Amino acid sequence: MSISDISVRRPVFAGVIAILMVLVGIVGFLNLPVREYPDTEPPIVSVETAYTGAAASVVETRVTQVLENALAGIEGIQTITSRSRDGKSDITIEFAPGRPVDSAANDVRDRVGGVADDLPEEVLAPEVRKVDADASPILFLVVSKPGWSRLELSDYVDRNLVDRFSAINGVARIFVGGEARPSMRIWLQPDRLAALGLTPLDVENALRSQNVELPAGRLESTDQNVTLRVSRPFGTEAEFRQLVVARGADGSLTRLSDVARVETGPENPYAAFRLNGESALGLGIVRQSGANTLAVAESAKALAEQIKPALPRGMTISVGSDDSLFIGKAISGVWITLAEAAALVVLVIFLFLGSWRATIIPAVTVPICLLATFAVLWMLGFSINLLTLLALVLAIGLVVDDAIVVLENVYHRIEQGEPPLVAAVTGTRQVAFAVISTTVVVCAVFVPVMFLAGQTGLLFRELAGAMIAAVAFSGFVALSLAPMLCSKLLKQEKRGRLASWVDKKFQRIEQIYSNLLARVIAKPLVTLLGVLVFLMVAGLSFTTVQAELAPAEDVGILSANIAAPEGTGYEAMDRYMLQASEPLLKLRDKVTVRSVIQRTPGGYSASDDFNSGSFTIFLKPWEERTEKTEDVVAQVNKALAELPAVRGNASVRSSIGRGRGQPLNFVIAGSTYESLTVARNRILAAASQNPGIVNLDSDYKETKPQMEIQVDTARAGDLGVSVADVSQALQSLLGSRRVSNYVDRGEEYRVIIQADAKDRATAENLAAIQLRTRDGALVSLANVIKYTETAGSRDLGRFNKLRAITLSGGLAPGYSMGEALAFLEEQAVASPEVLAVGYRGESQAFKETGGSIIVVFFLTILLVYLVLAAQFESFVHPITIITTVPLAVGGGIIGLALTGMTLNLYSQIGIVMLVGLAAKNGILIVEFANQLRDEGLEILDAIQQAAARRLRPILMTSIATVFGAIPLAIAGGAGRLVSARQSVSRRRPRPRWLAGRSEGGECRHAGCRTGAGRHQPGASDRLDPSHLERLGPWRARFCGRFTKAHATSRRQRPGRAASCR
Repeated sequence: MSISDISVRRPVFAGVIAILMVLVGIVGFLNLPVREYPDTEPPIVSVETAYTGAAASVVETRVTQVLENALAGIEGIQTITSRSRDGKSDITIEFAPGRPVDSAANDVRDRVGGVADDLPEEVLAPEVRKVDADASPILFLVVSKPGWSRLELSDYVDRNLVDRFSAINGVARIFVGGEARPSMRIWLQPDRLAALGLTPLDVENALRSQNVELPAGRLESTDQNVTLRVSRPFGTEAEFRQLVVARGADGSLTRLSDVARVETGPENPYAAFRLNGESALGLGIVRQSGANTLAVAESAKALAEQIKPALPRGMTISVGSDDSLFIGKAISGVWITLAEAAALVVLVIFLFLGSWRATIIPAVTVPICLLATFAVLWMLGFSINLLTLLALVLAIGLVVDDAIVVLENVYHRIEQGEPPLVAAVTGTRQVAFAVISTTVVVCAVFVPVMFLAGQTGLLFRELAGAMIAAVAFSGFVALSLAPMLCSKLLKQEKRGRLASWVDKKFQRIEQIYSNLLARVIAKPLVTLLGVLVFLMVAGLSFTTVQAELAPAEDVGILSANIAAPEGTGYEAMDRYMLQASEPLLKLRDKVTVRSVIQRTPGGYSASDDFNSGSFTIFLKPWEERTEKTEDVVAQVNKALAELPAVRGNASVRSSIGRGRGQPLNFVIAGSTYESLTVARNRILAAASQNPGIVNLDSDYKETKPQMEIQVDTARAGDLGVSVADVSQALQSLLGSRRVSNYVDRGEEYRVIIQADAKDRATAENLAAIQLRTRDGALVSLANVIKYTETAGSRDLGRFNKLRAITLSGGLAPGYSMGEALAFLEEQAVASPEVLAVGYRGESQAFKETGGSIIVVFFLTILLVYLVLAAQFESFVHPITIITTVPLAVGGGIIGLALTGMTLNLYSQIGIVMLVGLAAKNGILIVEFANQLRDEGLEILDAIQQAAARRLRPILMTSIATVFGAIPLAIAGGAGRLVSARQSVSRRRPRPRWLAGRSEGGECRHAGCRTGAGRHQPGASDRLDPSHLERLGPWRARFCGRFTKAHATSRRQRPGRAASCR
């Protein structure tokens, strides 16, 4: 006895099973976490080491290489990348997906601890964090209080807020933008030191020996023990001024105030943070590798609301920028789309059947299947995210398919005069094999996706799991609950006027289709020729479809990086940033931009380089603006292009591409930086001729002004001066040397010595530095050194233990990531200096996901064929069904080409889906044809009757799927491009078309000006929208696609315009 027979004979049992599915689904839904995408980030651990005052080359050899050699043997490492800057080393270790990040961090700590003794003494202890060294904050909370200095505000934030936010689950660290942590700044005056016969080393030794707090034993008596402690005598500016540095021969005391200016000042005075042009302090929440962005941001905002009442009067804490806002809005939008799709599917069924009784049956299956799917997601440890919700939206059209097939067959038998109970049993039994086959085939399509390796597998595993669960439950419900409902709700009745009209149209379509099918069967060669032409057109279309990792999203937040010439001072850079902020702040008047955050310098940690800055532009909610994020990016780039002395580029973060900064990140690795420089110059020169690559630049520039000090060892030896004495004196006066600590209200702060600004401005100031000779006399530093002015790189990168240079740039509108990387790879192969190439950020994610989908596609076809062969007990029948797949995929490719869309992760998964959808309709026809043949019909008659009889359910299920995807294609607001990319439409004879938003509106050429409508080489990169309006959509797309040919035409010379007609 089959399950359908049991459900019809025991309707309460069938109802209870459905109710239990709903209840378990509700429990799973309430316990599922919510995030933007599945956790696709590989475990990442970073090691940050500070070596104050050391040059980048010294940091690389003494710190970075030592640590890399120790870390290289850890199990599961995929890549090791590092950056050695002046005074700092950053190493980022990426592990294989699936490795627990806590375990990886522990292994890293063990290895770092093992080589700690091999590092220079002045190196601060390396810090190991479970986050990428370059990770940017997901949320900025801005703290301000009128009347408080930056020093006071920083002190309050550091004491009261940083630790509380650091304790949030999933937070890796708190970046304080514009921080001015208090410290005791001792500004030495070299001329006074020389006059009193002192050196910087004397001041250092006095501070180290006198400003200490040490245990001093204990007093033991008969009754009690008393611990002795020598208290730290210096804690305020006045006390430090009285510190005795030296005693003269006559007994006079030289105090610190005699040779230095003492004040409480910021430990790092070279940092600025502004919100909308006003100075403030920013708390940047940096999440751990793999942490849930939405959960971390929500927890941080909840904590901010919680501590507001306890803040000092007048102090405010507000959200400056929030990456999670897009996630929440996008997920809310997909829920709405889900409801719209379900309503449209039910409406389509009602229009076809014209009976509310019949409509209820497939309509009930939608919520049951979707809720049951949530239970499966919960048990598998998945989450509610954009991809699982996308799977559920697409599944709405699929889950009703099986119920429609059962319903249509039972409904047809009732109209033929059978009693509802008999029709439910026999009708379901007649199509049971077809329902099982189609369910198994569609599930089989997603099985290979479940076992994909790398980031693609992690990304789409949850989508595939949701689709498999939804489709499997739909097959179960169609064979259990649907027959029971058919036997109870359906009855023979006269069709309404609308249903009668639809039925007549269907009969007419069936007749036309039957006649057309007879002609096709009679002339197979003509049909095959037509199919061949169609596939050739699809193949040609495929060559025009561009590839990218993922389509751009209207995320509502963008970042702009500003770069000034190497060696730019902090004050000059801050002036540049203020100039750059003026046009950006004007965007707030256009009702588009909510806030502009400005940081100088642009990094997320203290640095000796100040030639960079960063803007984070936070847009208003989607319902309050008409411009997309991409439009604002274009406006910002246009404003930055007009700035003198600096280069700027705005970009939108990529949610799934590890995107930080530019989308294009190409690494060339070799043995020496000198040889890599030759290859870099060759590649940059070639890229400058490629209009598709914008602002390609390298992280290795030999343009930072440097001064090389050479010690005259013979003369220094005669005087008894060592090279260490020279280095220590230079570091004390010219670098921020931390020599001691002091305690203020229970917190410990640093004591830093440095020469006054006017005494470390030029090379002539070196002569004022004094060294102590063997006999105690003083000698000028100028007597034992020579210096030469040179230029070097401020940043030395390494990739998998090889010296490396990273080339970063943007993509011109209409130029894809795949084309850009292929171009750079070709140039790298032609450079013998390059030993290896690598990728970072979005480029790395693109390369990892590139070829795996192709393997999955062919594996899916093979798996579907084997499943069908097992079901039909034949190796021939499945071939008949599989032949529909090329038509479906060809239709999808043509759809991509016509709509100007790209081949990305979403469209690739959509094409994989087409395998199952194409086979599904074929199964219905072939299986029914086999039944007719078993009844004694000839092959051709069986084929014609089966195709005509199954036309109606095929059209109904196809149109239901199309209408289920329509809300995805036309969705607006946050997350719309994620949805639109995978909208699938279906039509007879089974090609499927992927629908989505056209990416028109951009011209790949160097410029397309309004007015003349002519291209002018060297002009702006974007096409004016009014020009597109005048061209019309198709000519505009033509313009955008073929202007590259204009740019490279031999007939076009600089100064001549090529018409765009």
